[in-house]
Amino acid sequence: MTPTIQNPILRGFNPDPSIARVEDDYYIATSTFECYPGVQIHHSRDLVHWRLLTRPLRRASQLNMLGDPDSCGSWAPCLTFDSGLFYLVYTDVKRYGRTSQGASVGASLRDVHNYLVTSPRIDGEWSDPVYLNSSGFDPSLFHDDDGKKYLVNMLWDHRPGHNRFAGIVMQEYCPAQARLIGQRRVIFQGTPLGLTEGPHLYKRNGWCYLLTAEGGTGWGHAVTLARSREMGGPYELHPDAQILTARNRPGVELQRAGHADLVETQTGETYMVHLCGRPLRNRGRCTLGRETAIQRMAWGDDGWLRTADGQGIPHTEVPGPALPPHPFPAPSAREEFDSPRLPLDFQWLRSPFPEELFSLTARPGHLRLFGRETLGSLFRQALVARRQQSHCYTAETVVEFEPQHYQQMAGLICYYNASKFHYLYISREDAGKCLRVMSSLPDQAQADAFTAPIPIPGGAPVHLRLDVDYERLYFAYRVEGQDWRRLPEQFDASILSDEASAPGLPNFTGAFVGMCCQDLAGTGRPADFDYFEYREREHEP
Repeated sequence: MTPTIQNPILRGFNPDPSIARVEDDYYIATSTFECYPGVQIHHSRDLVHWRLLTRPLRRASQLNMLGDPDSCGSWAPCLTFDSGLFYLVYTDVKRYGRTSQGASVGASLRDVHNYLVTSPRIDGEWSDPVYLNSSGFDPSLFHDDDGKKYLVNMLWDHRPGHNRFAGIVMQEYCPAQARLIGQRRVIFQGTPLGLTEGPHLYKRNGWCYLLTAEGGTGWGHAVTLARSREMGGPYELHPDAQILTARNRPGVELQRAGHADLVETQTGETYMVHLCGRPLRNRGRCTLGRETAIQRMAWGDDGWLRTADGQGIPHTEVPGPALPPHPFPAPSAREEFDSPRLPLDFQWLRSPFPEELFSLTARPGHLRLFGRETLGSLFRQALVARRQQSHCYTAETVVEFEPQHYQQMAGLICYYNASKFHYLYISREDAGKCLRVMSSLPDQAQADAFTAPIPIPGGAPVHLRLDVDYERLYFAYRVEGQDWRRLPEQFDASILSDEASAPGLPNFTGAFVGMCCQDLAGTGRPADFDYFEYREREHEP
């Protein structure tokens, strides 16, 4: 029986996906933005079942995002394999072009630096990076059959009156010299849909194919295909121009479809991975961010690629390939922090120096967070979190924390970025130790909101819980030895989405849930977390 692939295949994981096959194994690399370690790689053997395998950029020499704005950092990796070596190219975005307040000063200016790392093992230590260029983002490396290698990326043009997405440029990469050589050349300027980015090159039956993303990463996103007899062009456009899109199709469940890559199975079947979004009912907001889906494709007699059914729209159910099924064990819902290494599901923000932020050995069996800077800091935040992967879930932890004053806080957080979060935290007010919720609301005139403090006794662990049901979020707590108490307020979980934001600001990351600790006095007051539990569940009426 042919298996069925349920889309999205990577739920809650930010895409800009790049897929590579090495014999019987498939790997997808996706963006991580300001979260550390950088780039995440999933593994499959049947295209149906996937597991998070590794995050390769985990040294300061490879990636240092201190100071990178929200939704910048590690963008659009491209993963390839050639002659026994894995190649990973990626962008580190240092400036998007607007201030955190949304001011338009210098909005045309971006700092985007592209790098290459290699490794003989996908899950091993990767090399220090080779700097490639800074001309634009979304780099992709193509290995030609004559041994030459070419880098393509979108070209950014900051000049007034010019198209900022100025086309796709190509330049040869020389492994022996570890640098780009020759002149760059524009090989494709895109279609009237615009915002041309995310290029990948392929060769098939004497044709060079160029796959690009167009229309932006919102509701107008699309996949465009062109081809040429010569690598450097000129490229002719596909008869349908865009070969996959949910643009102007509001009834399609998988919206925002675009930014794709191709893979061919051992049995000769072609699949395309792409990003997508699943908006909440009647809200138009994707709290799971941009996810990764896969579609079955077919090459026509005319030498052009189309979706298998010819409709050019993303489907939630796709026929799987003729490969043996290969499921993986389900990940544990509860992490006890008994290992000296942080569990793979968790990440932190920006810093390549995690020892400044947390420890799993200072108190064995606990995750100790050292109180650091505010939730708006672009430098050192003690926040450890995992991705939200379901519209309905429960998260729970227990924390031992004895704040000395109101500048010390620790607790449980639903986090998108510095301007979008709900934070249930322990602190100290004039009346003593207390619990309250701080929210950062991007869609309201009053951006910061606080609930009234709830007095709690000192000297006892405090259990914290949250329940998310689509756009509804509830917090609860219990002091050790007491019953759970649910806070009466209902919080808006839909703000934890790309769409809830000031116009013009980058919003790409998706929602996280986790633990954090601040000490705004600079004394590093620690908080100890004994476990973290994340359980998906069914929708509550």
